Amino acid sequence: MARIIPLSEGSFTVDATKKFIPFKEGTDTMQARSVGSLLVEIQPFLVITDQDYILFDTGLGFRNPDGVLQIHQHLIDNGINPMEVTKVLMSHLHKDHSGGVSAIDPVTGERALSFPHATYYVNNEEMAYAMEHAGKSYHAEDIILLQERDNVIFTTGNGTIDGYIHYELTGGHCPYHQVFLVDDGDDKIFFGGDVAPQISQMKSRFVAKYDYDGKRSMELRQEFLERGKKENWTFLYYHDTKEPFGKF
Repeated sequence: MARIIPLSEGSFTVDATKKFIPFKEGTDTMQARSVGSLLVEIQPFLVITDQDYILFDTGLGFRNPDGVLQIHQHLIDNGINPMEVTKVLMSHLHKDHSGGVSAIDPVTGERALSFPHATYYVNNEEMAYAMEHAGKSYHAEDIILLQERDNVIFTTGNGTIDGYIHYELTGGHCPYHQVFLVDDGDDKIFFGGDVAPQISQMKSRFVAKYDYDGKRSMELRQEFLERGKKENWTFLYYHDTKEPFGKF
């Protein structure tokens, strides 16, 4: 039986500037935020199977007041040593998903991968696209090490990792977005990244203006919803402020 651990970094609003501003329920109001702001959770996941400690995306890369990476602290709070993570599966490389790919060591001042004992899986075309379009959505400094380390596997198209983790190139949210399905024989756990980021979007024919191809993303959500119902998937929702994961 796989164990799912949401690693929420909190709720944020984001607008056209692509800046993520913390949002506290009961204190902050959407009315006070800029027009067009979206309220999202930033929520990587750890899935523990018999074979692996799998991290899905890496959050914003922020540090807590003690200087510890938030994602490391959340793992520690759940009894997990960050060095135990064996695989880091990246849906895409927008900064809110890849900010924790690497970090600058406060002592040495040098940048290193945040999960040095893990194998990172990144779509090859997404890597190239991210470096070509570095700016608001992609932060080159966070991800450039992926091109320089030998514990990174660049995927192309659809395929399978170790016989039980399936990846599928979807596009939609960005041109080379990919999704993952973990099928260990007992559970089927689906991570749709920003193609299936919130349960409300799964239930409606929502076309997002911020997607590269909003119509494609909407169609993909309908496809994954139907597949998930038939095969009893557990969906992981990276941006849902209320429901981290669940089945239909």
